[in-house]
Amino acid sequence: MTDTATVSHSFQAEVSELLHLMVHSVYSETDIFLRELISNASDACDKLRYEAIAKPELIGDGEAPQIRIIPDKAASTLTIADSGIGMDRQELIDHLGTIARSGTKAFVQKLAEAKDGTGLIGQFGVGFYSAFMVADRITVISRRAGGNEVWTWTSSGGAGFEVAPASEEDAKRVTRGTEIVLHLKDDAKKYLETYEIERIVTAYSDNIQFPIMLVQAEGEPRQINSASALWQRSKSELTPEDYSKAYKSIANAFDEPAMTLHYRAEGRYSYAVLLFAPSTKPFDLFEPARKGKVKLYVRRVFITDDADLMPAYLRFIRGVIDSEDLPLNLSREMLQNNPQLAQIRKAVTTRVISELEQLAEKDAENFDKIWDSFGAVIKEGLYEDFERRDKLLALSRFTTTAGEKRSLKQYVEGLKENQTEIYFLVGDSIERLKSNPRLEAAKARGVEVLLLTDPVDAFWTSARLEFDGKPLKSLSQGDINFDPIPVTEKEAEDEAKPAADEANTIALIKASLGEHVTDVKVSTRLTTSASCLVAGSHGPDRELERILSQQARGARTKPILEINLRHPLVVAVAKAAADKAKVDDLSFLLLEQAQILDGELPEDPAAFAARLNRLVLQGVTA
Repeated sequence: MTDTATVSHSFQAEVSELLHLMVHSVYSETDIFLRELISNASDACDKLRYEAIAKPELIGDGEAPQIRIIPDKAASTLTIADSGIGMDRQELIDHLGTIARSGTKAFVQKLAEAKDGTGLIGQFGVGFYSAFMVADRITVISRRAGGNEVWTWTSSGGAGFEVAPASEEDAKRVTRGTEIVLHLKDDAKKYLETYEIERIVTAYSDNIQFPIMLVQAEGEPRQINSASALWQRSKSELTPEDYSKAYKSIANAFDEPAMTLHYRAEGRYSYAVLLFAPSTKPFDLFEPARKGKVKLYVRRVFITDDADLMPAYLRFIRGVIDSEDLPLNLSREMLQNNPQLAQIRKAVTTRVISELEQLAEKDAENFDKIWDSFGAVIKEGLYEDFERRDKLLALSRFTTTAGEKRSLKQYVEGLKENQTEIYFLVGDSIERLKSNPRLEAAKARGVEVLLLTDPVDAFWTSARLEFDGKPLKSLSQGDINFDPIPVTEKEAEDEAKPAADEANTIALIKASLGEHVTDVKVSTRLTTSASCLVAGSHGPDRELERILSQQARGARTKPILEINLRHPLVVAVAKAAADKAKVDDLSFLLLEQAQILDGELPEDPAAFAARLNRLVLQGVTA
């Protein structure tokens, strides 16, 4: 050994908080710790097989990687050992002293708030630490494949950990890979029982691709998982329970899959596909990297889960694609540029969307689970995937003024007489959109409007799409002409109300507002409200511009103010033509109340309050 001293280290701050939760909280499913440690062991074996493609000497003894579980009732320890890639001293410090990039303080807060942490652990690179739910002390002994040094990592779940050279006995025993020794708490001794270990392995780790051997004091070690590449088996051999177990094992999940896709592609390229759509949303779904988690295998050898086998808008899909034709020594550059992999991506993406279409038609309940969890992600494809845009648009479901989970096919079937456009409104909440004055003319004619509240909606709607020959039209942008659509009796009554003089009123308001607006127009959107703000026909919609300005902190273009000539406030502007101060107050009130209805603050809140007070007092004292 080059270093014989024991060195103490402090945990990363987030690890300390996490361990405090693990030690002092009781989650309802502590079984998760074994699944997570087995999954980590499997990853280590996968990495060894992959690195050994270029360096066969890493598996010098020729022994295939495996995982061993060793219960010791006399010592109250449970050992999970693997003959995988192993870790050197620095890797022990880096991997077991910090949380992966997803494991941020925000995650720790989510875990603290959760009644049951099982849906969180394992999704954030913190699976190892789940062992502290059942152990009051953990010892890790590891030798990097091809290395001579063996190191021991020890922690009791407090503020830090120690790293020291392994004892001579441990160094002889660990010839490659990692041993994790859990000193179990008194209330976790059940995990030393054979039936408990087998139950957990069967439920969560049966499809791990390496033998999981149960090693007991008496008897020969025996394999307790099937270790079969389930995706290579025929669909006729498998049951829904088999798929459920495979999903939970492959995706480190606890929910049931809402959709399962299993097939083998033959022809120019041969590959097996086993993919799942989860029924619940993971907490890392909206990470900026937008990376998928589909694993790439080549002839049953794990290569990577970072091959971008699905487009970003399908990153929620989990599973395996196993190629028969790709070279085993794929480099990262080859992954990025390999034409065969590009063809596989394209074909599998098309197949996934087709499967979602069939699910929407035949199993609405499970499709709704997918849409509720991942609809906002799927809609990213409307902006990014021109080739499949029409299919994605037909697949999409919307909340509208007529109900929830409405398809555009249903919308078109309910078009009003002479209606030639599909209308939508983008905002930050359904409640605010339902009370938006821009809906008034549409409501009066019974015209259905899509109410869009996901941040991505402001982007994909800028693409000027159409469905079934009907263009999608924003109610907050450009001119809207509802005249061809028959009016209701109520609107006929509204038409009888006295109206302000159009030219004179617009001229007065323009003079008062000046450069605060681009233009002032008579509205065809409004029936009861006095005013609203809209964007011009060219350029971004109001909501998209708001989002972009928040991100870039830049100035926004000035809006168009639309007015309702039959509203008393607008009529009052014309009547006060001789009183410039009053015209100014009324004109700015029309602008500022429209801003408030859009969820914005007036440009000068103090001036708005003073103006409102003046007008109220004038009315009270009149």
